[in-house]
Amino acid sequence: MSLLINAYSTLASPPEPRFLREPPARRDRSDPELVPHLQGFVGYVLGTVEGMDARTFGVLRHLQRVQTHYSFEVEDQDFDALAAWGEAANVLCFLPDGSVRDAAGNVLASQGDPAVEADAALPYPPDARERKARSEAELERLGAQSPAHLPPVLGAGEVRLRTPEETMRRMLALCAVAVRAESLSSEPLSLQDIATRLGAGVAALTPAERDFIERDAPDEETWANHGWRYESAALLQWALGLSEALPPPTAICDAGQIARIAIDHADEARIAQASLRPLPELLDALDGLYRRHWLVRQARLDEREPPIGLHPSVVYERHYALNWLLRFDEQDWDEVGTPT
Repeated sequence: MSLLINAYSTLASPPEPRFLREPPARRDRSDPELVPHLQGFVGYVLGTVEGMDARTFGVLRHLQRVQTHYSFEVEDQDFDALAAWGEAANVLCFLPDGSVRDAAGNVLASQGDPAVEADAALPYPPDARERKARSEAELERLGAQSPAHLPPVLGAGEVRLRTPEETMRRMLALCAVAVRAESLSSEPLSLQDIATRLGAGVAALTPAERDFIERDAPDEETWANHGWRYESAALLQWALGLSEALPPPTAICDAGQIARIAIDHADEARIAQASLRPLPELLDALDGLYRRHWLVRQARLDEREPPIGLHPSVVYERHYALNWLLRFDEQDWDEVGTPT
């Protein structure tokens, strides 16, 4: 007897299900119909619950990150092989009974029958789990503790990293808006003034950023938000190897130094030579900032100071920039989210 399985992997290059009798149907992000399909699947899962909980949120986050979709029939005697493959491929499975299950067959979401099972486990790649453990241990050494229920961030096999050139242009654009924001407190610089030193950055501005620079008198909140972009730029400069170390997010960066580095790298030859740090370093930074951002937000809810000297705005800007760099939900710069 066989059972139809739809398996959803977050990996770009998962291992093939070689235990199958017949080759599976397979599609990836190059198929324009996959993303709409996943969006519909997210809507289906939302319809199985009355309120959001950690388990359902984890299922939704998995579906939003899916890169490879398989459909195949599996024989009864091959369920153990399916479970082993599913764990290696980091999949969630959808069955004809309308249930979403982990690779071992435990129910994570359903319309009520079969019932959700307490021992169902959300899948995360091994390197992501190890990174979470290291981040938690580091925070504990520093005197802070993030809750165990916070999930790992991306594993290396799940990442769709932005290109070095795109990252360099984004860094330059961030410096352009930050320089403009800083100048508003003394002698405002025009778009043309900024373009003489950061022309490539001006060319890479988003519509919202260009609107800010071209306004004579932006409101104070918009002005302040763009002034903090020095911190996002500092993170991207580190990611590009333009600065040696990423200091703890406990103090603001040296804005003058960040601007000088940007100006020195604003020509097309420097942009073409750009390269990024090794992916594990970027993911280590993301995992650590994700947990620190939770600590900052919880401290605000508790109406107390953030632990271990964390600077809320620095943490936020770094988390924002890394989520953009690592394509969190494939969002453009102005729409990047930083959920914790």
